[in-house]
Amino acid sequence: MSDVGRVWPALGRQQAVAAVATVLDFAWMAFAVQRLAVAPGRAAFTGAALGAVASFLLGRTWAFRARWSGAGLQAARFALVAGVSATLNGLGAHVMHDLSRIGYLTARVLVAVTVGALWNFPMQLGFVFRDASPPARASWR
Repeated sequence: MSDVGRVWPALGRQQAVAAVATVLDFAWMAFAVQRLAVAPGRAAFTGAALGAVASFLLGRTWAFRARWSGAGLQAARFALVAGVSATLNGLGAHVMHDLSRIGYLTARVLVAVTVGALWNFPMQLGFVFRDASPPARASWR
């Protein structure tokens, strides 16, 4: 399948994966801020890291169907992309909440949507899981 032909189905599946990862991410962040008195920027960073683990596992096996390639290389690529993503989420939450005085949940949603659309999906499709095609089968004819 061409790159263009795999974008739309992968985008739909990745958005479902992102929803699951986001629930984990936000649930941890709210718990950490409300119950553990963790600073919103730090809670956003650790929540994003937790969501990243779920995102990799579900993205590899279902969203991008990239089970045929080496998991180690994909995990290394994903860790790089997720590290930047977590940093962008943490910094964005800090700037929007602490400096702009926007509520931490509102700030986090705005930042997460922006980072997801402009960083996560393009990098997962074109870098992390770019070699998602199954190996060619040998013909016995």
